[in-house]
Amino acid sequence: MFEDNAIREIVAYAPAFLLVAVRAFAMIQVAPLLNSDAIPQVAKVGLAGFAAYTAFSSALIRDWVIAPFGLGFVFLVIGEAIIGIIIGFFMTIVFAAFVTAGQFFSLQMGFGASETFDPLSQIENPLLGQYLNLVAMLIFVTIDGFRQLFLGGFWRSLQTINVVSLISGTENIVTMVMSGLSRLFLDAIIISIPILGTLFLISLSTGLISKASPQINILSEGFPIAIIVAWLLIFTALPFMTELFSRIIGSGFETLQTLYIRIGEPIGEVIGGT
Repeated sequence: MFEDNAIREIVAYAPAFLLVAVRAFAMIQVAPLLNSDAIPQVAKVGLAGFAAYTAFSSALIRDWVIAPFGLGFVFLVIGEAIIGIIIGFFMTIVFAAFVTAGQFFSLQMGFGASETFDPLSQIENPLLGQYLNLVAMLIFVTIDGFRQLFLGGFWRSLQTINVVSLISGTENIVTMVMSGLSRLFLDAIIISIPILGTLFLISLSTGLISKASPQINILSEGFPIAIIVAWLLIFTALPFMTELFSRIIGSGFETLQTLYIRIGEPIGEVIGGT
């Protein structure tokens, strides 16, 4: 009985269901952790469909008046996909800060050429960048990041943003993306600056010793010293880094909510129709 009612409800609101499902699927395709090629596409489609169905618990979605045929509906589908991509892409920018931080001091540690294949992102990342990215992913799961992504990201976007507000708020979206990119490098520098500073002092010290005593080949010993000291710093600072990572992820969700406030408005109006 429950399945029959669910199918009837989806069929009755099929155009609105498709738009919401497209937004959810586009977000899943881009969002961190969920965008991995290791996750089957069937699972992603099922998750998008489930997220779209849960959105129908709100009468707000059922009040949408949509013409299911015509060129206008095609543009609505494209607009919904763009909204989902924006949500997922911004969270990807937040996660890119951790990989970038590892890239900053991988070369100084002597791991500049040590790139490994990341099965989640399906690309090659430096060893330290992948390590910090895995730590960030574990923190994301620990702080209920998926709940915040679907409730604070996807569900909140359904309440505030449609295709019309997306077009009118293009300037705010571009500003958010640019500030997110600048914030990416700032967060990466904040994460890596203690290790970078320490490795710089080690390089400076070994250089001065080698200059003062040329007969001592201290530079050959500099690489293992840098590796050992850097790993000790990472393990010592890991509790503080996890707190910083959780703040960075939380700040990303807060910025997303700010974007909704700036360009969004309660969607009680007709978003399409004859």
